[in-house]
Amino acid sequence: MHVALTIAASDPSGGAGIQVDLAVFRELGVYGTSVVTNVTAQNTRGFDKICKVPPRIIAAQIDAVARDFRVGACKIGVLYAPRAVAVVAERIRRREIPRVVFDPVMAAKDGRVLMTPNALKRVKRLLLPRTMVITPNFSEASVLSGVDVKDSATAKEAAKVLAEMGPYAVLIKGGHAEGEPVDILYHENQFYEFAGKRSDKHMHGTGCVLSAAITARLAVGDDLLSAVEFAKRYVERAIERSAALGKGQFTLFVGGLG
Repeated sequence: MHVALTIAASDPSGGAGIQVDLAVFRELGVYGTSVVTNVTAQNTRGFDKICKVPPRIIAAQIDAVARDFRVGACKIGVLYAPRAVAVVAERIRRREIPRVVFDPVMAAKDGRVLMTPNALKRVKRLLLPRTMVITPNFSEASVLSGVDVKDSATAKEAAKVLAEMGPYAVLIKGGHAEGEPVDILYHENQFYEFAGKRSDKHMHGTGCVLSAAITARLAVGDDLLSAVEFAKRYVERAIERSAALGKGQFTLFVGGLG
């Protein structure tokens, strides 16, 4: 069986972070391993608190997985502090963990900061050169690239800037654009557009599900373009089947979608 690794925060509501990543991996026939970077208090109604896991514990978790399993692909989510970024980048290099999918989560939907300015600097310098594909939304792409991303044209401009920072490919999610959403993939000097369907549901965890699905498909041997195409369809089906389980945003239901 193929193995994937998620390095991310814990979400006690199960709608994002480590919990939903592992659910997606399992659904797609991949054995999931995990490294917790932060413990959060959040649910479908909002984000309350975040607690940092000590960098030495993050490193020890990565070592424990890498010594025992042959990891086929890795997803990275919330990295709140600069030391966390540094230790993850160093362990990715040392343990030769391949096919890194980085979802650069910078803020919760309610505006709570999930990546400090110094952590952002280290992401650009240390982590992006070790990333196969980065998956920012418009806001995250704007912060990382310095380009004001507001439509497909500016997303393409930002993607080129981000690619120069080292990742093999850039996927900018268009969910924050007006009209029907279009994701832009910049890969091997070519642009690919993935049109989606606009939903009137307020969702929790769509970015996590997308990046986890890409990671799972890379782990089983898909090429990047095929993995992204599959993940887009997978998220659309998850949105269609989402449920109002909590008292706030809808929760994606990933079971039975593979």
